[in-house]
Amino acid sequence: MTGLAARVPDRETRAGRNCPLSYRYSPRVFDRAPQLVADTIFVVGGLYGNCEALDAIVAMAEAEPGPATLVFNGDFHWFDVDPLDFGRVDREVARHVAIRGNVETEIAQDESDAGCGCAYPADVSDADVSRSNAILERLRKTACAVTGARERLAGLPMHLTARVGDARVGIVHGDAASLAGWGFAHDRLDAPGHSRWVEGAFRDACVDVFASTHTCLPALRAFDGGVVANNGAAGMPNFTGTHFGLVTRISLSPSADSRCVFARRHAGAWIEGVRVDYDHPRWLRRFERDWPAGSPAHRSYFRRIVEGPRFALAAEHGAA
Repeated sequence: MTGLAARVPDRETRAGRNCPLSYRYSPRVFDRAPQLVADTIFVVGGLYGNCEALDAIVAMAEAEPGPATLVFNGDFHWFDVDPLDFGRVDREVARHVAIRGNVETEIAQDESDAGCGCAYPADVSDADVSRSNAILERLRKTACAVTGARERLAGLPMHLTARVGDARVGIVHGDAASLAGWGFAHDRLDAPGHSRWVEGAFRDACVDVFASTHTCLPALRAFDGGVVANNGAAGMPNFTGTHFGLVTRISLSPSADSRCVFARRHAGAWIEGVRVDYDHPRWLRRFERDWPAGSPAHRSYFRRIVEGPRFALAAEHGAA
């Protein structure tokens, strides 16, 4: 094949769909001494630059009866293209424990073939992928204007090992083998035959819990060897007709209020999906200020922010 057609990349290798080799690691990297030991951890994935959700999450941690550690496991930036909002998120995350997601990885470097770095699967439309790449490009320009931000983000690790009581926890952005992996997406976790890969990852990693995000929809599943907790998104609605985000709370004791949406107990720890009740009207005004109708983020995310995704709360609540 010659000419223009020969230069068109395969769909799986286009920016936004491909997974760079630098994103990949072995599950065995988690078989190490924990970098974090705590009685209570809030794993905050997919904040997406929602300053109102950030305020609510900090308040939740401060309201715990004992010390609670916030761990931001990537994509804490996304919609925050206003330099003041970006700086606010950047400063607050720097006060806590953090790993980088694909968003932070890509805005920390110059343009690459990875685009937004999401490694979107085939069921995500090319239009959505192109809009995500455009959002990333605009966000990178904001990051370049915030002194030291890109250097700080580039220095964050891709994964973390923690311990809560006797429970060993692998904290990732994507899955057990890639920063942008979709192996912990709710539909993949339920797919026939996928449990063999998950259970193998638990054996190699020597952890009891994997806490992830990246796929934008939550899941809490038990397998032979451990529990996978995917919080979906801390900064966007996760269920139809709702306006709250979710974080994963891992603790020696169950949460004391009614914000727990679903839960499991494993290896002596409580693993919970906990509601983040942020100021939705204020967040919506901020979003529309920066991403008006017709902009890439508005076209891809406005409906979800207003109505929630097409995903029923009962589907995940039943997993508890």
